[in-house]
Amino acid sequence: MARRKPDASKRAVRTAASNGSSAGVRLLKGLLAVFALAVMGAAAAGFWAFHELSSPLPIAGQTRDFLLEPGTTMRAAARQLETEGILEHGWLFSLYARATGRAPRIKAGSYEISGETTALQLLDKLTDGDVSSATVTIVEGWNWRQVRDALNRNPDLKHDLVSLKDSDVVQQIGMDAPSPEGLLFPDTYHFAKHSSDLSVIKRAASIMQKRLEKVWALRSARTSVKTPYEALTLASIIEKETGRSSDRTLISAVFNNRLRIGMRLQTDPSVIYGMGDQYEGNIRRSDLERDTPYNTYTRSGLTPTPIAMPGEASLMAAVNPAESKALYFVARGDGSSQFSESLDDHNRAVRHFILGKK
Repeated sequence: MARRKPDASKRAVRTAASNGSSAGVRLLKGLLAVFALAVMGAAAAGFWAFHELSSPLPIAGQTRDFLLEPGTTMRAAARQLETEGILEHGWLFSLYARATGRAPRIKAGSYEISGETTALQLLDKLTDGDVSSATVTIVEGWNWRQVRDALNRNPDLKHDLVSLKDSDVVQQIGMDAPSPEGLLFPDTYHFAKHSSDLSVIKRAASIMQKRLEKVWALRSARTSVKTPYEALTLASIIEKETGRSSDRTLISAVFNNRLRIGMRLQTDPSVIYGMGDQYEGNIRRSDLERDTPYNTYTRSGLTPTPIAMPGEASLMAAVNPAESKALYFVARGDGSSQFSESLDDHNRAVRHFILGKK
């Protein structure tokens, strides 16, 4: 029996199917190869990125500080830090911060980093607001000139006070007073480096206002001052006159008693304050007789302004004097004072403690 020849069309279909299958396999293999290369590339890129972000910053072991102004975005911060030589790949830092959702949490301020800081640790600092800080101390009994000098000498502050007059300073801190004298609460203030000295002044003034409101609400009927500002002024005089804290309320009693009966305060610290730069360490009789607005030997009542920055104890003493009829006191030479109700007793105390006579 004769064989039938294979149908040519069927052979063509089988050949096409075979060729198509081979092409599909090749395509799949190609795609897998591309995918594998992509995975390897991504892994390599990820490893590189992790290495860069977790390696110490390129600042050669130095300690560096920088300032981010309010409103700085993460992208702008990354560019700034790259320009300042703190970051090597600012774009990577910014990309990672955005990818992890931390970019919006950046906080302005002054920052300090060491040579061992990594980019990841830097990101933690920027988003936690871990700013570098410094301190300045306003000492009890300092006057405004001394405070201003201390602020001007502080290397960690931005010195905006330099160009301001005293009247401008009062306006800046939002107080109604003839000068900044007495308006700042003595304390140690912490601030972010490169902060304005005005920000410290405003905080100190706000705290003093709160302390003054507190003690004024607790004033006793024995006080002779009529307003919180008068209390502040008297407290500054008490601050300068107090050698021993246990005498503070008795010194306050003397001044309150004198104010009540219209007797002049006759306090040396106010005379010295009025002398300003002319004071050279000693006060003479001629100084006591030379009239100035702050000479309480020639003028009655309180001084026009405070003469120093009083602490809370002096503020409280000014409005809560001891129950005493004393009108005089003299230094004993050991930091304490001898109090007297009469001029005769006072003169005897002066002869004994000042002149060394019986």
